[in-house]
Amino acid sequence: MIEFADVHVRLGTRDVLRGVTASLGERRVGVVGANGSGKSTLARLINGLAVPTSGEVTVLGLDTRRQAAKIRRRVGFLFTDPDAQIVMPTVAEDVAFSLRRKGLSREEVERRVHDVLARYGLDGHADHPAHQLSGGQKQLLALCAVMVLEPDILVMDEPTTLLDLRHSRQVADLLREMPQQVVVVTHDLPLLAGFDRVLVLDGGRVVADGTPAEAIGHYTALMA
Repeated sequence: MIEFADVHVRLGTRDVLRGVTASLGERRVGVVGANGSGKSTLARLINGLAVPTSGEVTVLGLDTRRQAAKIRRRVGFLFTDPDAQIVMPTVAEDVAFSLRRKGLSREEVERRVHDVLARYGLDGHADHPAHQLSGGQKQLLALCAVMVLEPDILVMDEPTTLLDLRHSRQVADLLREMPQQVVVVTHDLPLLAGFDRVLVLDGGRVVADGTPAEAIGHYTALMA
C-alpha cells in the first residue's frame, strides 16, 4: 500500500503538489497530467527521491522521510532516460552492479543476471557494450537492473517516451506480466489500457481518480 496524506511539495516559490491524499493498493496504477502538473514529483515521493514539504507519504508501512533507505530496497524506480541508470561497460556487468551489496556468491550473481536477462530478452547481449544498445534495449537493460533486485513495487516515470512502437508494445506486455505493484507516470495513454486505476493531476492536485476510461476521459476534456 502507498499512502499520501495531505501531501504538499514546494520547490522554491512554486507549489508542485497541493493537498494530495490517496491510498494506492491496486496492482496497476497510472498517473497522467500535463507537463508541470506534478506527476514526476509524485512518482519520486514513492521511493524517497523527493520528500513532502508537509503531509506524509508511507510506503509498505514505512515513512519516506525517516526510512527512505529501507523503502528504496523494496521500491524500484525506472527513469525516463535509461542512460541515467546505466553505469557499467557491458550489459551483464550493469545488471550485476545492482547486486553488489547483497553479499551473494559469484555463482549466484551470475545465475540471477542470466535469469533476468533471459526474462526480458537480453540474454544474447550479455557481453555487449551497454551504451551501444538501441533505445529500446537500453530501457530493457535499465528494467533488468531494477528487477534483478526483486522489488515489491516498481515505479516507472515515462517508460515509453524514447521508444518506438514495437518497444512500447513490449513494455506494455511486460507490465501486464509483472507480479509487482506498478505505478506508471506517462503521456502514453494507450499504455494504461487494462490498468486498475488512473489518477489525473492538474496544477499539483488530483482532479480525477478512477478507471482508465473515466480518468482518461476527464484528462482529454481537461486538455481540450
